[in-house]
Amino acid sequence: MNKRKQNYIHKLQRIGEINYNKYGSKMTIIEYTNYANITVEFSNKYRVNTNYNAFKNGEIKSPYDKSAFGIGFIGEGKYSCTINGNTCTKNFIVWNQMLERCYYVKFQKIQPTYIGCTVCEEWHNFQNFAKWYDNNYYEIEGQKMALDKDILIKGNKVYSPDTCVFVPHDINALFTKRQNDRGEYPIGVSYHIHRNKFQVSCNYKGKSIYLGLHNDITIAFNVYKNYKEKIIKSIADEYKNKIPQRLFNALYNYKVDITD
Repeated sequence: MNKRKQNYIHKLQRIGEINYNKYGSKMTIIEYTNYANITVEFSNKYRVNTNYNAFKNGEIKSPYDKSAFGIGFIGEGKYSCTINGNTCTKNFIVWNQMLERCYYVKFQKIQPTYIGCTVCEEWHNFQNFAKWYDNNYYEIEGQKMALDKDILIKGNKVYSPDTCVFVPHDINALFTKRQNDRGEYPIGVSYHIHRNKFQVSCNYKGKSIYLGLHNDITIAFNVYKNYKEKIIKSIADEYKNKIPQRLFNALYNYKVDITD
């Protein structure tokens, strides 16, 4: 059998052939010129020109493959996840870390406060997140910036354009909760066994500030609450002209609860 006839037979056999890539995306051969030149179409109509070997081995990629923790995909658009195909872009790193916090079980075993957190469907597509990132990211000299989901809306567990804001480290540190260190008492309160009273302290800028001893646990918590809320307002005033207005407003209106 000559090569031309053999190629014709392969063309008849292989057009319409279906396979799945390593992410589970369905691929169908819609054009077959020869072994080294085929066109594959994914279920979402995205097409790739490739070779038959790559098709059979499931090596073909689609920008809609859920390649990030089984949830996120790169999508089609102007935003690249790497610089020159090598170093990851800043917006991709933030996006990937956000998905990791919400969907990577091993990470949540280390940081259980992220159990139950999710990313809105719009941000499953990296292109959408990268656009929001470009419009909302800012820097403050000497500060590391963090993507926060629950300062604007207290207790929020969904990363989305309406709930997220970038915050400098000094502000982000104000809301770090050390559940394992607290024990059975309200935030800011511990039991002083030798004095048989409730001790109040507040962590601020890496230091534990002593706020006194009290007989009543509710009074002790309120001492902490008032002090912490004053600190948050003072930091808001300090950064007023450097942070988004909605972050400033959220800080000024923030209330510390006994259930925190």
